[in-house]
Amino acid sequence: MKLELKELVGMSESREEIVKRARADLAQRLGVSVDEIEEEQVEEADFPDMALGAPVKGEMSGQMITSGWRIRLKAGARGGYEYRASGSQLRLYNYKGTNWLVNRES
Repeated sequence: MKLELKELVGMSESREEIVKRARADLAQRLGVSVDEIEEEQVEEADFPDMALGAPVKGEMSGQMITSGWRIRLKAGARGGYEYRASGSQLRLYNYKGTNWLVNRES
């Protein structure tokens, strides 16, 4: 029996839901339409800690390999935006030199 990554790591959101959240967050940050945000690549990844290798300032994180997704997005010619996700957490990696924890929409 093959288990989906979602089942293996207890993810509460599907790949599609996580990517949708990442696209909406990036569109808001850039001030563009969600339709202008495209996927460059979405891949399964193992991260070095529970902050997915993208801790926010002052955050302490458990040092435990954490499985999830690396999501690369672009907006028009502007590429290189990386999100990392695991469980229900979504993080924007190294955006303008800072990591961001993306909150779930209400």
